[in-house]
Amino acid sequence: MVTQPKGMPAEKPIKWTSVNVQEIIDSGYRLNASAFGIEARQVRKDLERCRWDIVHLGDKFIEDAFYLGRFKRTYVEEKVGIPFILPSQITEIYPKANKFIAPTTNVDIESTRVENGQVLLTRSGTIGVVSYVSKTLENQSLSDDVIRIKTTEYSGYVYAYLKSKVGNLLISSNNYGAVIQHIEPEHLNHIPIPNPSSVLKQEIHDLIEESFRLRDESNELMDEAQMLLKTALQLPSIEALQEQSEQFDKTAGVLNYSVSSSEVIDRLDGSYYVPIVKVIERHIAKTAREVVKVGDSQICQSVILPGRFKRVYVEEGSGVPFIGGKQIFELDPNNKKYLSLTQHGNRIRDELTLRANMILVTCSGTIGKVAIVPKHWEDWTANQHIIRVVPSNNEIAGYLYAWISSDYAYSFITRYTHGAVIDEINDVQVSEIVVPLLRDENVQTEINDTVLEANRKRTQAYNLEQEALKVLDEKVIYAR
Repeated sequence: MVTQPKGMPAEKPIKWTSVNVQEIIDSGYRLNASAFGIEARQVRKDLERCRWDIVHLGDKFIEDAFYLGRFKRTYVEEKVGIPFILPSQITEIYPKANKFIAPTTNVDIESTRVENGQVLLTRSGTIGVVSYVSKTLENQSLSDDVIRIKTTEYSGYVYAYLKSKVGNLLISSNNYGAVIQHIEPEHLNHIPIPNPSSVLKQEIHDLIEESFRLRDESNELMDEAQMLLKTALQLPSIEALQEQSEQFDKTAGVLNYSVSSSEVIDRLDGSYYVPIVKVIERHIAKTAREVVKVGDSQICQSVILPGRFKRVYVEEGSGVPFIGGKQIFELDPNNKKYLSLTQHGNRIRDELTLRANMILVTCSGTIGKVAIVPKHWEDWTANQHIIRVVPSNNEIAGYLYAWISSDYAYSFITRYTHGAVIDEINDVQVSEIVVPLLRDENVQTEINDTVLEANRKRTQAYNLEQEALKVLDEKVIYAR
């Protein structure tokens, strides 16, 4: 008898299915197992046993599903452009444009905007990623890589179904279960979906609507905290501060500046000495009660950069959720992996585990994405490309996040960027980022509490969505 070595993750069970000759012919005589996706075939069989009538998504729930025709995008600077949300951003809690298209782009700009209550679905690249349009996304311009679904009714129910494991497998596979690389709106017409009672559909719809309403409120609170911070420090816009930056030769056509030899430390790269940093430092020195650094013990317990390691992944339910830098802006990160507890127990305990109100800063590849850990991520893990800033306590955590996530702190983070091929920063450098403490401690407390309240609402929103998915599974999809 062969036994599994102690400490090694269990082998995955063999997945199998049977196919008939016609399916093989229709698939182009493919004999590889992936051509007949087993999991998608299984969920179709599960739906056959559902107690509710099974209808086609297009027949019962879709009034219209479409995407824009392709158009050439002309990207311009923010001050003259129209914010443009990318497909990879639609699942973010608070998607903010980092691309801006010219008003003269050869497309009807109004046709690119999405409407409240629409269900969004990526159709190429990473297909089947689903989102819901509420106040935060309403009227934002999106690309032609996103299908807009206008439902006849119960848009929250449709969203929940497409987000569920069953629905997502179905939209990303053909009738034989094989994974597809591209989705057309017509594909949605033939997706099977249970049609439960109006009471159940309304219950799921209302839970999703409330979840997204809480996300919107959370985003408004985050904006409020930023405004309070900006007002307290009398900070002009980042663009106005840029204009105050001193250049050596304004006629040169490129960013250039002089640096005194006394200011040069052990860095000779120009990005470290960008003038905007000096301008902000001078400004907050005048308006703050005190300027400290992230590593100061009065605001921070520790700054943690996990070491690199070879990861051992396991099935969901056998390990701890594991996310990366691309996912930290999401409420419920897509494509979570699960890290083996038996293989990485000590590292998980000492370096990787996330705690509520920790501040995360991406430190490799894309530098300076900042997020605050919500309560529902407690005991999850994140990879070594994310630095953890552990606040001293919850009386400073929200304020510290408000500053580090601001446009003003971004320049302090990115000035430390180094690396010949992949951009990097480290924990020592993050510890050196300046933090202004406010003269009015009541305002500082208000900013802190506003951020923490926003973070609480995000966990409430997550819980409501999970409740909707649970109702969908237990009372609809797997109801017998």
